[in-house]
Amino acid sequence: MNAADTAFILVSAALVLLMTPGLGLFYGGMVRSKNVLATLMHSYVLIALISIEWAILGYTMAFGSDIGGLVGGLDYLNLAGMDKPNELAKTVPHLAFMAFQMMFAVITPALISGAFAERIKFSAFLIFSLIWAVCIYNPLAHWVWGGGWLGTLGALDFAGGAVVHMSSGASALAFVLFLGKRKNYGREPFIPHNLPMTILGAGILWFGWFGFNAGSALSAGDLASSAFVTTHLAASAAALSWILAEWVHRGKPTTLGLASGAVAGLVAITPAAGFVTPMSSIVIGLVGGVVCYMGVNLKHMFRYDDALDVVGVHGLGGTWGALATGLFATKAVNDAGNDGLLYGNPELLWNQFVSVVATWGFCFVGTLVILFVVNMIVKVRVTEQDEDKGLDVSQHGETGYQN
Repeated sequence: MNAADTAFILVSAALVLLMTPGLGLFYGGMVRSKNVLATLMHSYVLIALISIEWAILGYTMAFGSDIGGLVGGLDYLNLAGMDKPNELAKTVPHLAFMAFQMMFAVITPALISGAFAERIKFSAFLIFSLIWAVCIYNPLAHWVWGGGWLGTLGALDFAGGAVVHMSSGASALAFVLFLGKRKNYGREPFIPHNLPMTILGAGILWFGWFGFNAGSALSAGDLASSAFVTTHLAASAAALSWILAEWVHRGKPTTLGLASGAVAGLVAITPAAGFVTPMSSIVIGLVGGVVCYMGVNLKHMFRYDDALDVVGVHGLGGTWGALATGLFATKAVNDAGNDGLLYGNPELLWNQFVSVVATWGFCFVGTLVILFVVNMIVKVRVTEQDEDKGLDVSQHGETGYQN
């Protein structure tokens, strides 16, 4: 055991935990004032719900002994076996690695909540999130990080491009198609009620993302330092390219665009952070900002109501990041990775493409199945009357602001 590595992983886990309430603020500022508490609630309650699920079942499904490349066994059910060495992070206590991975499991379903904001029943949200974590997140984490088939294939995902971002983006698309648009969507403006809250949330996300990506090095050293730098540079580049695209397209750069661009860059670099050079990360960020800006505008073209742009930012940003890993990865940064297309190895790009198709297909179809099941238990969407009142009052009996 190494005390410095242990401290590094525990601090990184705390940073990733902080991202979830930061996400709540980021999303909460973008909805109408009558839905601000309900939107915050979606992120906060998952800290409690998914943490318990992860301790009981999730961790062992993701990191237990491989079963057919698809899911982990029950070695760590109810956190049994935490005294055994962890082969993925040999210099830190097993519980520290488990806690670090727990925070990834917490934030991923919270990301999806931005897509269906302002129109979901809270009871249905809880049931869906629990089933989704068990049936989608846990197996996917095993596929990529726990000894499953995508990792064996050679696909690279340093900190969650597929496991966190593509999974949430694909699931968000399935959710909004199933749920339908908000009442009067497209006929009246849906204006963010508190952009300073959103900017604060984006800042917390940027801060916490260093734990997300640098922490995924699993030790305090050169690789963590590299991932820290690539994370920051990609976010900075994407923030600039997003507002430039917005400036050209709409005539003015916006604070919301700047915040969204930074998040887009953070998403795009996540799968590549520990495999690419700092200069490559700038290219990934510059392209990612434009790709995600264009992706957000697709909802207007195809007329689906992705309320807070989960599909455009996390789905497409994660997809670009996965493919960019296949282009820019180099063993000069990380011996445990691989060389990408630009370093003479086209096979890695193919493996990354396979991971993209597999992740989108599994998460999209799986989410639709889960939604049909949940809708038979309890109607997923609130009534029109409850939607008019706002979810703060109709679902929680409280208001965010006093008149």
